[in-house]
Amino acid sequence: MVDVQEIYRARFLETGLNKRSEVWRILCREFFNPLIGAQKDVLDLACGYGEFINNVSARSKTAIDINPDAPKYLNSDVRFVMTPATDLAPIESNSLDIAFTSNFLEHLPNKECCDQVIGEILRVLRPGGRFVIMGPNIRYAYREYWDFYDHYLPLSHLSLEEGLKKGGFEVVRNVPRFLPYTMKSSLPTAGFLISAYLKMPFAWRFFGKQFLVVGQKPPR
Repeated sequence: MVDVQEIYRARFLETGLNKRSEVWRILCREFFNPLIGAQKDVLDLACGYGEFINNVSARSKTAIDINPDAPKYLNSDVRFVMTPATDLAPIESNSLDIAFTSNFLEHLPNKECCDQVIGEILRVLRPGGRFVIMGPNIRYAYREYWDFYDHYLPLSHLSLEEGLKKGGFEVVRNVPRFLPYTMKSSLPTAGFLISAYLKMPFAWRFFGKQFLVVGQKPPR
């Protein structure tokens, strides 16, 4: 079993948490806050070092991870729950408006586990709640996808859409190419360049190797 704590220390602390946090601050301000909407109860699934949940605007914030380092990096307004994504028992059913995850599903060992995650998110979301998923698209990152030791489950934007529908979600948005593959790739890190990139979807077709898929829990 991969030691999440050690591998993430080596991988992400090397990248620089300050740089990552600044990039995510702009991503949230320019893109994810408008996408999610104001005054929502938000869950960050596999929150890592809190780059998303620390920067997103929300009524309440909950973060899930199995890395014991995670809570040290979370802001004081974030509730942390240490539990696997396949078992969200500490989270009440129908209690959240938004679940978000970035670069997580590829770490699951198989599609059975992915089905469990989808089922748990469906359970904890309120009717009409949305599951916002970002991750490497195997269709466009088929070489570099396997450069990470803990990548197991290859998904494309289409296979993920099918899995979400199978699990009871309606897919309301599916962007095959959104952000570049990693922070070390071609995503500009200057604030004005990130803002410009997000406002030019035609550029995503050239640089994007991660999908953005949004599933919605059906209304009652």
